[in-house]
Amino acid sequence: MNGGIGIKSFGVFVPRARIPRAAIADAHAWALPGLKSLGRGERAFCSWDEDPITLAVQAARHCLVGQSEGPRTVSLASTTAPFADLQNAAILSQALRLPETVTAQDAAGSTRAGLRALVQALESGNGGRALVVGADDRRAKPGSTQELTYGAGAAAFLTGDNQPLARYLGSYAASAPFVDHFRQSGAPYDYYWEERWIRDAGVAKLVPEAVKQLLTRIDVPAGRVAWFGLAGAPSGGDALVATALGIPRERLVPDLQGTVGDTGAAHALLLLAGALERAKAGDVVVIAAFGLGCEAVAFEVSHPPAASPYGLAAALGRKTVENSYLKMLSFSGELQLDWGPRSETVIKASLSQQYRSAASLAFVGGRCGKCGQVQFPVMPNCVNCAASGALAPYPLSDEPAHVATVSADWLQYYPAPPLYVGLVQFEAGARALMEIVDVPAAGIEVGAPLNFVFRLKAHDELRHYSRYFWKAVPAA
Repeated sequence: MNGGIGIKSFGVFVPRARIPRAAIADAHAWALPGLKSLGRGERAFCSWDEDPITLAVQAARHCLVGQSEGPRTVSLASTTAPFADLQNAAILSQALRLPETVTAQDAAGSTRAGLRALVQALESGNGGRALVVGADDRRAKPGSTQELTYGAGAAAFLTGDNQPLARYLGSYAASAPFVDHFRQSGAPYDYYWEERWIRDAGVAKLVPEAVKQLLTRIDVPAGRVAWFGLAGAPSGGDALVATALGIPRERLVPDLQGTVGDTGAAHALLLLAGALERAKAGDVVVIAAFGLGCEAVAFEVSHPPAASPYGLAAALGRKTVENSYLKMLSFSGELQLDWGPRSETVIKASLSQQYRSAASLAFVGGRCGKCGQVQFPVMPNCVNCAASGALAPYPLSDEPAHVATVSADWLQYYPAPPLYVGLVQFEAGARALMEIVDVPAAGIEVGAPLNFVFRLKAHDELRHYSRYFWKAVPAA
């Protein structure tokens, strides 16, 4: 059971911001009272400086905690990645400080892309370690059903062939010209067909057959399936399929519809993470993804993962409830507020300077070989003893730190006022002036412990280019 290729570790990230679906429904009650029927539960949404790349970085960081050997390949699956002609996975790889020899690849085109990328990594045939990340922040038209049912999140999996947590049993994929939704290149929103048709003519016929074919291929009876999850189907589709397969409903992985929302290419991977957190040794887990056919994959759990602050359960618990529907619209770009003249400055990114300061994007400082002083950014001379010469690289993204000074600025333009800026003191000795985000309503005090996150620093609306950097967040 411990042999073969499979999942070595996994990590999950869900944005802290959650809005009750009832708040969205109430905002539209004057025109669309029928949305009230979807008002139970909540959904996750991105802050103004979060996008699929930043979500992916956080999930991947969680996945790689405690791993002595890094991946040889990186895949980022997303239907909402910010760049169409710039490799999003390469930015992810750089933020993770992975070697330049690591192959980076984007996967897109379908909400099945996350599960497909994972299967491709498992079936690569070289037994090597691969990092597969699914991340999406799905945009929905205000007043649509999708505005309530969509969500944002990311899940990352590291594959390998030495004592995996869950051994890969096999997969089955079938393509069918059944279009349930689509989005043309350049269009802002998905277009969906009628839900009953999708459920009855699509999910009910295509998914059970695909899962049956998979179980036949790996010679596992349906009765042995301990956990089953389905992504990409209308709510309740997983129960419909489970009934057709003879799988008891208590073996369904929670679909996350009332806690996170549909996270597109990340959703099947989130369900897989949820199943692994619930499974015990010997359990068979089957996860399927619906969309222009169906993909199904099976694992047998070898070593159930211990409770972790980096898994799905922990991610669901880390949240801040936001009742402001207008804030969600502003963060997603659906509402263009008049921020005044201070917001009208556009700073063009210097791609040459960005290349020269690549170490800063990975949040790597330098340590003096003479006196041991750590500094960021790296300067030609040590800031302590003035010694010249190259400083040894010193990563800071996981370094303990606390607030040395902090101020809240309500005058400068900021998409989520106030702008918190503070001097961050690292335990290693370095100091850096940094933006502090995700600050609670009560504010943040000097001495408060900090963690660090990879976020969007600025977006050039004229040239449609996003720049990224690290920001401090309260550790609690």
